[in-house]
Amino acid sequence: MFDGHLTPIIALVAGILILLIPRLLNYIVAIYLIITGILGLGVFH
Repeated sequence: MFDGHLTPIIALVAGILILLIPRLLNYIVAIYLIITGILGLGVFH
């Protein structure tokens, strides 16, 4: 239910953080991939 609305919000926050603090790029990308993978598997239903 939330994955359709949550993924764009996560992407937006990640993009803003990368713009503000570029050295966090690796961590932000890793966290984003983990979260979208978990949401894609439907773990939080």
